[in-house]
Amino acid sequence: MTDPFYPPRHLYYDGKIQTASGPVFRSFDPSTAQPLADIHQASHSDVDSAIESAQRAFASWSKTPPVQRARILLKAVQILRDRNDEIARTETQDTGKPFSETSTVDVVTGADVLEFFANLVAGGGLNGETVQLREDAWVYTQKEALGVCAGIGAWNYPIQIEAGVPPGVFNIINGSGQIGAYLTSHPAIAKVSFTGQVSTGAKVASSAAGGMKYVTMELGGKSPLVILPDAEVEKAVDGAMMANFFSTGQVCTNGTRVFVPSQMKAEFEKTLLAKMEFVRPGDLMDPNTNFGPLVSAMHYEKVLGYIKQGMEVDGAKLLYGGPEKPKSIAGMEDGYWIKPTIFTDCKDTMKITREEIFGPVLTILPYDSVDEAVARANATPLGLAAGVFTRDLNMAHQVVAKLEAGITWVNTWGESPAEMSVGGWKQSGVGVENGKRGLEAWVRNKSTLVDMSGTVPTVFAKL
Repeated sequence: MTDPFYPPRHLYYDGKIQTASGPVFRSFDPSTAQPLADIHQASHSDVDSAIESAQRAFASWSKTPPVQRARILLKAVQILRDRNDEIARTETQDTGKPFSETSTVDVVTGADVLEFFANLVAGGGLNGETVQLREDAWVYTQKEALGVCAGIGAWNYPIQIEAGVPPGVFNIINGSGQIGAYLTSHPAIAKVSFTGQVSTGAKVASSAAGGMKYVTMELGGKSPLVILPDAEVEKAVDGAMMANFFSTGQVCTNGTRVFVPSQMKAEFEKTLLAKMEFVRPGDLMDPNTNFGPLVSAMHYEKVLGYIKQGMEVDGAKLLYGGPEKPKSIAGMEDGYWIKPTIFTDCKDTMKITREEIFGPVLTILPYDSVDEAVARANATPLGLAAGVFTRDLNMAHQVVAKLEAGITWVNTWGESPAEMSVGGWKQSGVGVENGKRGLEAWVRNKSTLVDMSGTVPTVFAKL
């Protein structure tokens, strides 16, 4: 095995790189399975030190005028945009996403989110409200910072950057689930934001609840894409492919349950198969490549297991793909590559249609009536996303209103701009991110009633 070509990665807190005192794990290039870097994990004492640096910074940073904080965010935006390709290359090597994706989506959207919130905050987004109760009494509210917050991010969209904030305001610690558990239960943490799978999110939420901490959870999904009988087949197929094969299916909002009218199924499958040649695995830096490997050996084995489950146990019909690796990956056969896979004639009881796979596995479920499709789409404990394809916008709104999901799309799939507040229903999450409502999740409200009448109402007066 060759040596990693990135220097060892340590921690960042109190405004500088800090040597970690925990164990080391090795990161690999998913396309080749060759080592990338040794990641040094934090110990409990490292976590304590990082939190202490944040506590020291909180008093002054929380009182810094919004416009001044916005300037720093905008500086970070410019750094991201200036270094877009450099950061994207590293992201491609680390996650296995094609450069055509990381250079046009990952870094770009990270900058867009920072820019949105910088402008929102500078424009009064943190202002409170004033309510006149009567001529001599009024109420005003203030939005105050929560305190030290912990964000446990996902590997698939990890863009973070420090751009001139005081030491302790922005900190990064690496670690396993054990370190995550210590962090979320730490008494000095006021809020935990977590993005990841449902089972881990439940543990994080339980740990945070013990300390009455604020939480935001964006968890997994098994999202339905409902194609209505009047939909244009080609556009519906394009949407289904984006909902399943973008980022090699490693997106929590994937529309993996594709409900197709029985009378449309044959044409839908024919069109879908014809377009599968446009899924192009290969050299990740080639601008024509649009499909990469899975992120790790462990995840490769998990997704492979689901494909075999669909073929050998569930009894679904394999329409495309399967357990073999793609043919167009010469020299990268050791990487965690898998074919985009399509099953058809699927049933709601199958494991591949019930459990989140987090890989490029599309399941086609025929239906006979729209009411039936909606009922089956909602028959899941998850509720992250859903979508509808149709030419009838009135029908689209009616169906979307019935779908039990926090993020919904009509005649498209996957776009999640900074302006759009997103969050899951049911077991798919708690709270929202992005948009104006997303900002509310990071502040606490203080309400003050002022009485200027010069008297104090009381029931304890002389009769």
